[in-house]
Amino acid sequence: MKKREFDLDAKRILIYLVITFAITYVLEIGVIRKFVMSEDLVTVAIGQLMVAMVMFIPAIGVLLTRLLTKEGFKNSWLHPNLKGNVKYYLIAWFAPVVLTIIGAIIYFLINPSNLSFDLEYLKSTYEKTGITIEETQLKATLAVQIVVGLFLSPVVNAITCFGEEWGWRGYLLPKMADKFKVVPTLLITGVIWGLWHAPLTVLGHNYGLDYIGHPYLGIIAMCIFCIVLGTIFSYLSWKTKSCLPAVIAHGSINGFAAVAIYFTKDGGNPFIGPAPTGIIGGIAFIILAIVCALLLVREEKSHIQSQ
Repeated sequence: MKKREFDLDAKRILIYLVITFAITYVLEIGVIRKFVMSEDLVTVAIGQLMVAMVMFIPAIGVLLTRLLTKEGFKNSWLHPNLKGNVKYYLIAWFAPVVLTIIGAIIYFLINPSNLSFDLEYLKSTYEKTGITIEETQLKATLAVQIVVGLFLSPVVNAITCFGEEWGWRGYLLPKMADKFKVVPTLLITGVIWGLWHAPLTVLGHNYGLDYIGHPYLGIIAMCIFCIVLGTIFSYLSWKTKSCLPAVIAHGSINGFAAVAIYFTKDGGNPFIGPAPTGIIGGIAFIILAIVCALLLVREEKSHIQSQ
């Protein structure tokens, strides 16, 4: 790559990150924080809806950056490129579910005393909102959620997850990969993605508020979690040259990640498990991320040797 092209892409990366982070932080710190910290349930619900809408901001950042820098929309990583790549879409759809289940099983094998088929924690979450639900209805509700999480989540969550993935995997990933080797690219983009979540992490998203080292430990844990997920998503996107498998994988994990928590007595520990955010609940994701990184490094070395 010529120096001028390198500098231009570096400028585009910087512009993209400034736009995406600025809009996100201003909205979350200045507006959403007031909603999600309210004691009124309706206000909190509106705040949670706004949190979901924040997922569109990385895509907005891509649009604005491409327009402001006159980059156009070539090489947008939006084409599905299905030919020869169907296996990556199947992995994206079902691997998050399988990995979540594996992590939950390992967690409950280590902590069998916290396993409850009476769905005590799920029942308590309903009661906190003033909803009384019978056990049969509770189990039916969970069964529906599991089916939806397994088969429909990638579709149901596609629009919001596209908002993030077109930004992180469809725009930032290929540009960073032009400047750095595989491992630095995966680490840097993962940390960036994790720090983008920082205001919500401070507000208790994923890790809650009642833990030692709040909010710094939560932010660090979120960065690690994003490196792990980002590595898997990046592998799927890089192999297909499309952000769409990452959209599917992101939607899949968003729809299924909480299922294991409902089989606990106390909700588990977000830093440990059974949710994938924990070191035990997420162990299968960690192993797969390492495998994906090694495969990309091997591909990188083969490419260098062939030149």
